[in-house]
Amino acid sequence: MAASFASSQVSSKAVTRQAAQGRVAPFRATGVRKVASAQTSSLFAGSSAPQRVLAVSGARGVSRAVQKVFAVRDGAPLEGRKLRVAVIGGGPSGACAAETLAKGGVETFLIERKLDNCKPCGGAIPLCMVEEFDLPMEIIDRKVTKMKMISPSNREVDVGKTLSETEWIGMCRREVFDDYLRNRAQKLGANIVNGLFMRSEQASADGPFTIHYNSYEDGSKMGTPKSMEVDMIIGADGANSRIAKEIDAGEYDYAIAFQERIRIPDDKMKYYENLAEMYVGDDVSPDFYGWVFPKYDHVAVGTGTVVNKTAIKQYQQATRDRSKVKTEGGKIIRVEAHPIPEHPRPRRCKGRVALVGDAAGYVTKCSGEGIYFAAKSGRMAAEAIVEGSANGTKMCGEDAIRVYLDKWDRKYWATYKVLDILQKVFYRSNPAREAFVELCEDSYVQKMTFDSYLYKTVVPGNPLDDVKLLVRTVSSILRSNALRSVNSKSVNVSFGSKANEERVAAA
Repeated sequence: MAASFASSQVSSKAVTRQAAQGRVAPFRATGVRKVASAQTSSLFAGSSAPQRVLAVSGARGVSRAVQKVFAVRDGAPLEGRKLRVAVIGGGPSGACAAETLAKGGVETFLIERKLDNCKPCGGAIPLCMVEEFDLPMEIIDRKVTKMKMISPSNREVDVGKTLSETEWIGMCRREVFDDYLRNRAQKLGANIVNGLFMRSEQASADGPFTIHYNSYEDGSKMGTPKSMEVDMIIGADGANSRIAKEIDAGEYDYAIAFQERIRIPDDKMKYYENLAEMYVGDDVSPDFYGWVFPKYDHVAVGTGTVVNKTAIKQYQQATRDRSKVKTEGGKIIRVEAHPIPEHPRPRRCKGRVALVGDAAGYVTKCSGEGIYFAAKSGRMAAEAIVEGSANGTKMCGEDAIRVYLDKWDRKYWATYKVLDILQKVFYRSNPAREAFVELCEDSYVQKMTFDSYLYKTVVPGNPLDDVKLLVRTVSSILRSNALRSVNSKSVNVSFGSKANEERVAAA
């Protein structure tokens, strides 16, 4: 049987029997090496129908035979094998999806081209994520307990005074953070493939996918073309997702994030020991903010924009100018740029394909947060697949994926909507940004903001304080509108002025 299975035709009786079990004729891939050996024979012991084996290598140096995937209808049991899922992309969303799938009994392949990837990301993670995702302290560079919001006129507001001694925002380097999550997924059984996804094919709605990718396991810069067959695909391949394009997920607005990592003198690094800064103003971004976030032995200085991407370097220079008194004398050790989605895609699943993380568009407006939501979406999608497949023992498809999407929308739709509104209200002009920074000085605003961010829950407020906040917000907006109509020019910004230097020195 092992010598003839590659070219065997399934008999009409076998087809009838398979159809009754929810199985149909096997889909045949091309350009894939076939294996015939005593080892493969044992895979089919007790099988009632001929099956093919594909040689799949590239899973961290492991070369092994895997069972040919048949077309199987949703809900039908899988005989002699587990559900097979390919996760495309090894960032937080892909790594957390792969971990959850592997723990749940699903045969998992995570394909990632850049295993040392350094995404231009502020790297902030909420406190709840540490416990929820069981993150060790050694991958967290800094515990930020203070933050400065700096207005277009360089007015500084200290944020964080409502935090308790045990509350903080974690700062991490993505190359360390992502690598940890991938390694943990691998230890739990996921196969990590150093490869670049090229395309996928599916002969029928119930048939398997053939994944075509270039493998870089041998160190080749060009990559070696390889293929594998899987039942389902999770697209976790970022804002430029190839999986999203394949399922016609629709276009969306995206921001360009630009970041420089700067190693500054020890005395200046001491200033940023547990402090992060956020700058707002037309100079640093017309629709976002600039940041200075502390890392292990350097700071990350960056900005982003949706509406004027071609001017991103100009905005980056302005961010450096605004912070230069505190970062001068530093050396740029890395420059990074990357697209960041601005809202969820119109379509996030099709058939047995799901999108998570940046590929699905899960980055919040106003704050630009994406790490937690990426990891959470990957986990939720995988949990739905594990449950829908009965721990990998039966086929599942779009119905299971829809369970994940429905849960996601119920849990986070309001968060995305509120932050979208806040960005439209407070990031539209410099006077509005001045009003925004002024509001951030309010203790009640700080408490509500940090509680919602740190614990990712909608925090119920005090009705009386909510009314007071509403009045203050309306007053600030009206004042900003008045300023905008009186003076259409931007609020003057002082770059590294003597007064600013003296204020920083005094601090």
